[in-house]
Amino acid sequence: MEALQSMGNFTKGISGKIECSPEPFEIASESKIGTFVQVKHPYGHPLAAGIGIVAGLRPMTAPAIIAWAAKRRWINLGSSPFATIISGRASQRVTELAISELIADKLPFTSSRLNAGPLASRIASGAICGAAVCGAMKRPLAGGALLGGLGAIAGALAGHHVRKSLHHNMPDFMIGLLEDAVAVGGGAAITAVIATSK
Repeated sequence: MEALQSMGNFTKGISGKIECSPEPFEIASESKIGTFVQVKHPYGHPLAAGIGIVAGLRPMTAPAIIAWAAKRRWINLGSSPFATIISGRASQRVTELAISELIADKLPFTSSRLNAGPLASRIASGAICGAAVCGAMKRPLAGGALLGGLGAIAGALAGHHVRKSLHHNMPDFMIGLLEDAVAVGGGAAITAVIATSK
């Protein structure tokens, strides 16, 4: 009985200390949690590869879309070296080149995208755009450049073979317009995802 009574007094003393405690428990705020946990966007690398695929289809369309989104402050390219190449200030010039590219693609004397020159320009565009995408999402630039370049190769190969396979069923001009729509739509979707990930 004495043991039970002493245990009761002990628990009562504990409850009394809890009730009368002058300093309540502090729940960590969101800002404090943010100092310990840094969340990276899970789609950074796939988006870099995706913009590379767009560059493989249309090498000037990919940077034009990124520059256009940066000019409207939908995305922030940061202070990376690629922000100078693809920036809001350069959006008009890059857009003009992209429009010229869309027209030249429909001409019969346009060389194959798998030739050394056109393929190299697609890889360079994909690498620059991939790095810019990763820079905007606080991801490593080198990984973005690599994935963007690889995506450009994949996009160039896929576009070439799809266009070749559809050549007998559709006019080449219509195939080119379809490819334009895929490139512009894909690039716009990628920048929209980046803009909503802030």
